[in-house]
Amino acid sequence: MIEHKPSWSRATALRDASEREFAFTPADFECVRKLIHKHAGISLSDAKQDMVYSRLARRLRETRLKSFGDYLALLERGDKTEWEKFVNSLTTNLTSFFREPHHFPILAEHLKKLQGRSPIRIWCSASSTGEEPYSIAMTVVETFNSFNVPVTILASDLDTSVLASAAKGVYPLDRVERISRERLSRFFVKGTGAQEGLFTVRPELRRLISFQRLNLLEPNWTVRAPLDVLFCRNVMIYFDKPTQLRILSRFAPLMSDTGLLFAGHSESFLHAADLFRSQGKTVYELVPRPR
Repeated sequence: MIEHKPSWSRATALRDASEREFAFTPADFECVRKLIHKHAGISLSDAKQDMVYSRLARRLRETRLKSFGDYLALLERGDKTEWEKFVNSLTTNLTSFFREPHHFPILAEHLKKLQGRSPIRIWCSASSTGEEPYSIAMTVVETFNSFNVPVTILASDLDTSVLASAAKGVYPLDRVERISRERLSRFFVKGTGAQEGLFTVRPELRRLISFQRLNLLEPNWTVRAPLDVLFCRNVMIYFDKPTQLRILSRFAPLMSDTGLLFAGHSESFLHAADLFRSQGKTVYELVPRPR
């Protein structure tokens, strides 16, 4: 675990506290930081203090607690419902359709090489509100030119609220406006009446994906191997290096010999060079296993 030391001054903390609805001390922040790291592996930098306050202040209002001390005591008593909401509050879910678009032609070419294999297994390990797994599914359908494909897609996330949204597959116009008209027509149903302004993923596409909650830090993953494709993009940036290495060490045995691991544009796995080697463009393949 990385040792964090607060960078803000006591005077700054006192000034900020006086302007807030709830007192939030450096000790409160340190406690939050330790809890989310232990439970979800997320490493919060000192710069995240205001973000943590604003998101958890909503939980204090919802639970009608008067202080962060009371709220943290609730968590430490093991309240399962509040633990889920706590994790959901601190999970960042920035995503969009065909984000980092250079990855999808690479995925399509890889799928073509796998034609004849059944099933082709894909795991999207941080599905958020669904844009990434649906982008994967659209690429699959376009590659095979059919909705009847020999592909299974598992989409998982730690955050139960975004998973529920993803499973519904309903998006406002501003979330789909960058998708081409051809794709919108093929893969979405445009809402009318009370649903005007909304676009719903067609059932034929939704059925290609199984959504489930999964914490990458939990000891048991319900993921079937071998995996031909693993998307883990913009996830590792929230973990410290030791946690990253533990997760990558668990990814490797699940991969097929020809499997590809897709990472985020700001992520590098050089510290796991004995497990994965770069193909370029933040795409990794397994280091050949000893025979």
